[in-house]
Amino acid sequence: MLKKKIAMLGAFAVGKTSLVQRYVHSIFSERYQTTIGVKIDQKNLRIHDADVTLMLWDLYGDDDFMKMKPSYLIGSSGYLLVADGTRSETFNVALRLHEMARETTKDAPFILLINKSDLSDSWEIEQETLNRLEQKGWKIMLTSAKDGIMVEEAFNLLTQMILEKK
Repeated sequence: MLKKKIAMLGAFAVGKTSLVQRYVHSIFSERYQTTIGVKIDQKNLRIHDADVTLMLWDLYGDDDFMKMKPSYLIGSSGYLLVADGTRSETFNVALRLHEMARETTKDAPFILLINKSDLSDSWEIEQETLNRLEQKGWKIMLTSAKDGIMVEEAFNLLTQMILEKK
């Protein structure tokens, strides 16, 4: 059984905890739960004949990465950057977190998740901005923890990317 650590990075209230809860337990709560420090969940799955245990590190949301301990990222096999599509400032936080994460995780696979796709009529993040990142090779997925849209697919794709990176 392979064990892989995946870090969840993003600003406050972008849905990191909700994405993990949806993926691991198939539940969603409307109540906001602040993560203090780190919350670790585990999910077992089978991808391409490999049994994998994902250790999902749900790191506290922060608008200033310097407050976050980079040591939380040590040993991460990959990470999910999460932004709230209805709050453009969270996209900028995700970009800053990505730069900081690169210093610790080097070339670990990552996916940018634009969460709250169920509220896409209220989005503040322009598709053109996402297209530019995709042209640079970024993998971007539009998710909804509330409705379960693309949540399992995002975690499974990142796991596949991690397993393919040797």
